[in-house]
Amino acid sequence: MPGNEPPAPSGSPRSAPTAVLAGCGDLGTRVAVRLAGEGYRVLGLRRRPERLPAAVEGQAVDLRTEQPRLPREMGVVVVALTADDRTAEAYRDTYVNGVANVLAAIDRDVPGRPRVLLVSSTAVYGAGDGSLVDERTPVEPDTATGLQLRAAERRLHEWRPDAIVLRLAGLYGPGPGRLVASVRDGTATVDSRPVYTNRIHRDDAADAIVHLTDRVDRPDPLYVGVDHEPAERGAVLRFVAGELGVAPPPTGDEPSARGTGKRCDCSRLRASGYTFTYPTYREGYRAACEGSR
Repeated sequence: MPGNEPPAPSGSPRSAPTAVLAGCGDLGTRVAVRLAGEGYRVLGLRRRPERLPAAVEGQAVDLRTEQPRLPREMGVVVVALTADDRTAEAYRDTYVNGVANVLAAIDRDVPGRPRVLLVSSTAVYGAGDGSLVDERTPVEPDTATGLQLRAAERRLHEWRPDAIVLRLAGLYGPGPGRLVASVRDGTATVDSRPVYTNRIHRDDAADAIVHLTDRVDRPDPLYVGVDHEPAERGAVLRFVAGELGVAPPPTGDEPSARGTGKRCDCSRLRASGYTFTYPTYREGYRAACEGSR
């Protein structure tokens, strides 16, 4: 109902385009700030909204169990949730229930058809055998958490087939992070057989979300969000060691229990017109290593 709409921020016209970030953790907040910079009125939904930056309105809501109150004039919704634990129950509550509550609130409060994007994960493809993976690859989650992510994707596309799912690989940067710290501290080891990994810098992930929600006229319903180059994990670790000027990590005695991984392809995202700031791990980890030498 109009009386339940969040108030417009001070000095911001009601006619400004509105974007809602359902989930405003690290990635969601980066997206929110970028959209605010594009001229959007931005509403961030999270349990502790007092932690949001000044450019983002906040609404306190637990999307696992509650439906948010949404403004009627809303153009963009980004669902970027984060589970508290890596268990099937936590993922079901966060992703499946969270998506359902957001969609129910849109149906109740928003008369138009906002563009909706769900941040998912390449984990829905399973561990893999080193083969190439893209949007056409059959989805075969091999973990309980991957199954819940896939259920959230299905719920979204059953509601609206033209909604967008962005399957992100491992996020890293800015700053050194755990991988760089492990190489610097000498605790990293290289797998005894090649294991492919996929990643995307947090800045590119946030920029790609803005790109798909604000700058693409007719987005596809599914994108793989990775950088240009899937890379063997040992090559990444050795590159980081070189950037830090430390000895390369030793090779472990046992093969990884994770299998040989998968090689994800970002061709569809690039074809949409998105240009990466960090197209490979080299640019990203070179920047992350600055100040860690």
